Amino acid sequence: MFNTKNNIPAAARKKVAAVLNQSLADLSDLYSQTKQAHWNVRGASFYALHKLFDDLAASVESHLDDTAERVTALGALAKGTVRMAAAASALPEFPDAQPGELSYVTALVERYAATAASVRKAIDTTAALGDADTADLLTAVSRDLDKALWMLEAHTRK
Repeated sequence: MFNTKNNIPAAARKKVAAVLNQSLADLSDLYSQTKQAHWNVRGASFYALHKLFDDLAASVESHLDDTAERVTALGALAKGTVRMAAAASALPEFPDAQPGELSYVTALVERYAATAASVRKAIDTTAALGDADTADLLTAVSRDLDKALWMLEAHTRK
C-alpha cells in the first residue's frame, strides 16, 4: 500500500483494493470475451448481434478506468494488464467454436450473470468495509451489467 491521506483505515483499503482488483480482472476478461463473440458471430442475426456485442463491450470497457483508478486512489496497485486479468479472472474461458449465433448469446449470458453477481457481492463487501464511494462506483457497474444481461437474455426468449 502507498501512503495516502485517505481516511479509510489502511486494513479496509487493502481489502477494498483486493475486491476492486478482482472486479477489474473480471471486467477486463468480460470485455475481451464480448469482443471475441463480436468478432466471430455468424448467422441470420449477424449484424444485430455483432452490433449488440460491440455496444456491450464498450459499456464494460467504460468502467475499467474508473475501477483501476479507484484502486490507486486507495493507495494500492491496480493489476490491469491482460496477463494479470487472465490469471485472476473468475470467468470461464470463452468457448472456441460455437455451433450457432445463439450459442454466442448463451455463453455471454452466463458470463454477464456471473460478473453481475460478483459485482453485487463486491458492493456489499465494500460498503461493509466503510467505503461508500467504491460501493457507489460498483453500483454503476452493476446497473450496466444488469442492463446488458437483460438485452442478451431477450435474444433467448420467445
